[in-house]
Amino acid sequence: MVTCWKPYTESEASGRVDGLLWYKDLGQHVYGEFSMAVIQANGVLEDQSQLESGSLSSSNSGPHGTFVGIYDGHGGPEASRYIVNNLFRNLKKFATEHHEISENVIRKAFSRTENDFLSVVKKQWLGKPEMASVGSCCLVGLICNGLLYIANVGDSRVVLGRADRARREVSAIQVSMEHNANIESVRDELRSLHPRDSQIVVLKHNVWRVKGIIQVSRSIGDAYLKRAEFNREPLNSKFRVPEPFFKPILSADPSILVHKLYPEDQFLIFASDGLWEHLSNEEAVEIVQTYPRNGIARRLVKAALKEAAKKREMRYSDLKKIDRGVRRHFHDDITVIVVFLDPNLINQSFFCSCPFSIRGGDGINDHSHPS
Repeated sequence: MVTCWKPYTESEASGRVDGLLWYKDLGQHVYGEFSMAVIQANGVLEDQSQLESGSLSSSNSGPHGTFVGIYDGHGGPEASRYIVNNLFRNLKKFATEHHEISENVIRKAFSRTENDFLSVVKKQWLGKPEMASVGSCCLVGLICNGLLYIANVGDSRVVLGRADRARREVSAIQVSMEHNANIESVRDELRSLHPRDSQIVVLKHNVWRVKGIIQVSRSIGDAYLKRAEFNREPLNSKFRVPEPFFKPILSADPSILVHKLYPEDQFLIFASDGLWEHLSNEEAVEIVQTYPRNGIARRLVKAALKEAAKKREMRYSDLKKIDRGVRRHFHDDITVIVVFLDPNLINQSFFCSCPFSIRGGDGINDHSHPS
């Protein structure tokens, strides 16, 4: 048994804000160190994220470990904000009931969060019908008892950096499944689930979209594509599907991977799709492997922004001057969490009396200067 290393001060549990950039350069979780960064592009930040380390249930004798969540919202910030406020709480509730972390517990936490959010949409339907068109991707990583659990709906991604001793390099291994209609297997899955609907996926301006509307095939929220009761007025007609549907078009069921962690497994890069639009898995892993840990998430964000600027034939220094809202034309909100894995700590039991909790982007919307 290993006891907690030290209590946290409030400054350690919060990040810093520099214009549109929020960052926590280096922190400690129960299995090693981590680094976080968020850059805002939208008028209102739609990405939400969190890292929780310590007890994963309400009982101190229950499972302990590290929880990472990245929630990439679309159509507004309400769904991603709801997830950051409720998913981990729901996970702890089911982990307490079942006395463990498991695939079943994770699925129940996703399902409860989805159903409760759809209830909020229903309550606000007449006063705020646009809530029915708000949704979020949801990527979760759990490290507990020497195992890595990855659960995902949508197109955020996590990549594992694994040491390849023979070749003296670090390999990039994608450990999440993505649900984006631009992936052929996702289109095949949708067509097999909706065999009578010739318009289930539509190619529009070189981009595949579900019903010609949305790129992701799984999400939390997006009630208008889950329940027919929301596919009508007073919802804006651009979100309405022309023909009635009798089963959900989008799903909130996560793809889950369970991986035993080995000493060669060195770090995990969790990021919303805004990062992966500009960096390959291999490029991201090489950056983390090459540079110091302190500020590594911020370095990944900067590398993506430099690529975004290059694609538009502009200087990075000029891109930094563009304020939120307009910035979305150049890149998306980007969230990155790099979690380092200390092999000496992974298989030890923790009974940590001082849980650690941090949320990405806190305070970023209160600052208006571009970065």
